[in-house]
Amino acid sequence: MEDKRFYHSVYFWLKEPENKQDCKTFEVALQKFLDASVYIKTSCITKPAHTDREVVDNSYTYCLLVSFESEEKHELYQKEPAHALFLEEASNLWNKVQIYDAIAL
Repeated sequence: MEDKRFYHSVYFWLKEPENKQDCKTFEVALQKFLDASVYIKTSCITKPAHTDREVVDNSYTYCLLVSFESEEKHELYQKEPAHALFLEEASNLWNKVQIYDAIAL
């Protein structure tokens, strides 16, 4: 069977990335969201590795990497209550979000 998994990478730039309380609040809200989501197949919360290469962007604060069984499951995830609650609890903490979506070949 072919793996047509849908991948969703979300990069967050917090307003105050050095603020430990903001970081903790963001991490707790994000983990609560991941624990409650019924559509996410795999997930990982990451931070920049700060690799020193010209082509690497280390300017973001956090990255959320998630996968779904299909693009349809991703669309359902966008509308689920857990996603809305995360946005309500944490969106005031960031000033930029960049998303990259991809489908396995």
